[in-house]
Amino acid sequence: MPLQKDGKDADHAPQWGTMNVLAKLLHPTEMPMLGTFRRLCRSVQDLTSQIHEDWATNSRDWTMPGFRAIAVHRFGTWVSNKRSGAVKTILLGLYHFMFRYIRNHYGIEIPLTVIVGRRLWLVHQHGMVFHWKTIVGDDCQIRHNATIGAGYGGEKTLHKGPRLGNRVEVGPGAVIFAAVTIGDGAFIGPNTVVMSHVPAGARVFTEAPRVIRLPETSDEPRPIMGLTQSQ
Repeated sequence: MPLQKDGKDADHAPQWGTMNVLAKLLHPTEMPMLGTFRRLCRSVQDLTSQIHEDWATNSRDWTMPGFRAIAVHRFGTWVSNKRSGAVKTILLGLYHFMFRYIRNHYGIEIPLTVIVGRRLWLVHQHGMVFHWKTIVGDDCQIRHNATIGAGYGGEKTLHKGPRLGNRVEVGPGAVIFAAVTIGDGAFIGPNTVVMSHVPAGARVFTEAPRVIRLPETSDEPRPIMGLTQSQ
């Protein structure tokens, strides 16, 4: 029986050739569409996992404004990392529509360039503004009327956003200036203005309010004039 140069049976050469062709076709490098589909499935699974964590963190209530704002931001980040094309253009248009709705309806503004960690909890709504270069770590909690990355000095801090570590809590009305780093586990109290770096685990509060002057009144209650008691 004739043999080929590699020692294989010449009669079985077509069978070996067919098997080689099938192996190449089934290999991911020879099937770009299959590889792209697999990468898409993995990215969708990762996006779903992140949104599910945010949903669990925000009281498992999909109607919470904070959860909706985070979900829209994660969707926009996911879309922006895809290849350019008609589908990406349409999805980005959908994201920009939802972003404007969240900003105008709930008062929560998270630009697409903000880097948000896992399990962010936005407590209540309205008055939440993030600097466009902000970085937020994992398991952070931010309450209403907080400004994360207030600019100062014009061009000096235009491209410098604050960096929040993991497990950082920001109280209502707090203002964190740009280019400031908040360490892991730090707590920023209500209405606190942070203009310098905060070490990990620190608790930052404003000075307690003081009574400047008491009204000059006696301890005895005064009768209310012109008020008659019905019998």
